[in-house]
Amino acid sequence: MRTLVIDTATAACSIALVEYGVVIAHAHQVVGRGHAERLVPMIAALPDGGRAGRILVDVGPGSFTGLRVGIAAARGLALGWGAEVAGYSSLALIAARGFADRPTDDLAVVIEGGHGEVFMQSFAPGPAPLADLASLGPEAAALAIAGRPAIGNGLRWLQAVDATQELRDALPDAADVLLLPPALCGLPPRPIYGRAPDAKPPV
Repeated sequence: MRTLVIDTATAACSIALVEYGVVIAHAHQVVGRGHAERLVPMIAALPDGGRAGRILVDVGPGSFTGLRVGIAAARGLALGWGAEVAGYSSLALIAARGFADRPTDDLAVVIEGGHGEVFMQSFAPGPAPLADLASLGPEAAALAIAGRPAIGNGLRWLQAVDATQELRDALPDAADVLLLPPALCGLPPRPIYGRAPDAKPPV
């Protein structure tokens, strides 16, 4: 089955078309903002307009707006195409790339979480989560990493705390979905925000 992969959870706007375990088309742009304007033209430029029987989408954690853009697009296309839709974690995808580039016993993934915090999760090879997702301040995240290898785009916050930490900058890339085990590609297509919303309803 052909699979369309959509990733707009972070500063990257990334898509991939996968068939028979091979990426047959791929686009990846670091856009910061403006995912809504970039995503649809990127998909339309894929072979057959990206039409696929299955859609995988990054469900977070990450940018509130970016997550909603990607998930809304995945749901809309799935409805129009009669396709299956499922999600995967941004942190697991980055971990998979990290282990592929440099084998290690474990790895901490750290991405920007907003309000001066980072989203963090530790993984064993596989990747397999070693702990729950956490939203932490830079000092707490640096302490939790405790000298272990780390990867992600939230590392500039940690470098201000510990300049000796081994850190690798990275953003999710839709083409890396082939590195994820099937068990991590079946999340419900709804956002994992990683922290409570900023606005609170009146009591």
